[in-house]
Amino acid sequence: MKVLTYVDGDWLEGNPPIMGPMTHATWMASVVFDGARHFEGVSPDLDLHCARLLDSATMSGFKPCLQAGEIQEIAQDGIARFPKGADLYVRPMMWPESGFVAPDPDSTRFCLTIHDQPLPAPDGFSVCLSSFQRPLPSMAPTLSKAACLYPNSARALVEAQQKGFQNAVVLDGLGNVAELATANIWIAKDGAAHTPIANGTFLSGITRARVIDLLGGAGIKVHERVLTWQDILDADEVFSTGNLGKVLPITRVEKRSLQPGPVFTKARELYWDWAHR
Repeated sequence: MKVLTYVDGDWLEGNPPIMGPMTHATWMASVVFDGARHFEGVSPDLDLHCARLLDSATMSGFKPCLQAGEIQEIAQDGIARFPKGADLYVRPMMWPESGFVAPDPDSTRFCLTIHDQPLPAPDGFSVCLSSFQRPLPSMAPTLSKAACLYPNSARALVEAQQKGFQNAVVLDGLGNVAELATANIWIAKDGAAHTPIANGTFLSGITRARVIDLLGGAGIKVHERVLTWQDILDADEVFSTGNLGKVLPITRVEKRSLQPGPVFTKARELYWDWAHR
């Protein structure tokens, strides 16, 4: 796997050491990041992913050290260093170098990593209900794409895999559906699309927002609302949106098997057409 990392003005190969034991991010988990995709010659919403990194840094209490446009230019330079047609994962990061518990806002550093990451085939995957929950906004920086949130997602993912499933449906602190361990979740019922309303307990994804706009523009009703686990069990279709696979079908929920349906199919087609347009 080819990996390039931009740090301190240079492109380095592999996994360069960039943090020490006294780095605030190393012992206080104060890393924010974002993830974008480049595939089939396109980088959809790269500008929005770069901008969201700055929002995450600000919400986490440290000062962004680059502007979104500068990050986008670095990303595009890195993408051009890979073979044409490569499927890539683009991950910009910021973290404070110093501080004691609270970060020193002016010590922010930046790096951007790009590596080969094939797009998952839209063959479908299985999910179960997680015993873990997303924290409430009063408990964690839930509106930031912060690394400190991901050990909880990892617990949900490991639990699901140990049960023989590939992902997990995670509830919020009120017992309603928030998301999957690694992506936003959708259902289709009677020809309409439904996805959990953004209530501050999960990251309302960029791909999620794009699909909402695309489906609505195609005349498919989209409802952002409270979803329960029973809604997932009773759905005609279940699918996901997220950066890794963009739009993917869910073909098993606990013991129930499903087929990719017309709403999922339309959402994926619309997204691919938009991305290449």
